[in-house]
Amino acid sequence: MKTKIFDNLNDLNEDFTLWLKELLAKKETLSIALSGGNTPKSLFKYWATHHAEDIDWTKIKFFWSDERCVWPTDDDSNYKAAKDNLFDHVPIPRENIFRIRGENDPYKEARTYQDVMQTELETINGIPQFDVIMLGMGEDGHTASIFPHEMNLWDSHNMCVVATHPKTRQMRISLSGQTINAAKNVVFLVTGAPKDKIVKAIIEDNENAQEKYPAAKVQPESGNLIWYLDSYAGRELSKQK
Repeated sequence: MKTKIFDNLNDLNEDFTLWLKELLAKKETLSIALSGGNTPKSLFKYWATHHAEDIDWTKIKFFWSDERCVWPTDDDSNYKAAKDNLFDHVPIPRENIFRIRGENDPYKEARTYQDVMQTELETINGIPQFDVIMLGMGEDGHTASIFPHEMNLWDSHNMCVVATHPKTRQMRISLSGQTINAAKNVVFLVTGAPKDKIVKAIIEDNENAQEKYPAAKVQPESGNLIWYLDSYAGRELSKQK
């Protein structure tokens, strides 16, 4: 596991992009599962503004780590966030975009997306293996769309699960724990002061944190886990350095 702390979002985006370009240089195609939230939106805008031409977008297959059960035109849609801030501005072939169809019946769509992943990705012991999974973390320690009140979904035998937001009751489709931990590389993008104590708990006291926070259960079998933090989210860690 690596932890990287940056003074600002621009530096975080730049470093993540350099790392991604190094991976791309070694592969003919690269599969990446995107996450939702404000930090990824910043990254998408950064790519569209600074890397529309020096990244070979035809080599990247885009998937999602989770999606809200809404239409793709809804502002809540993780797909819409990527489309508005990235896909509409760079030359990505439509056939490289594999969205979770949040407008469909969630349980049927979870099974369909599982089939899509098994068709499009390499599999290890029957589990689809992404090259990169991007994750965020909520102020309650949730990741993808697995929340603390539904911790059992993490251990599901399914590759995709149907989750429910604890307050809004909005249904969501999410990768399960086994799919996340099968990835070759998993990257957290976490920003903001309200998350600092949970970040510290997960990184420095992981065993206890796993009882409370789904994000603490992200332990890829590859060992390739990187936390990209801004100075606010990582400020409790920086005191230890």
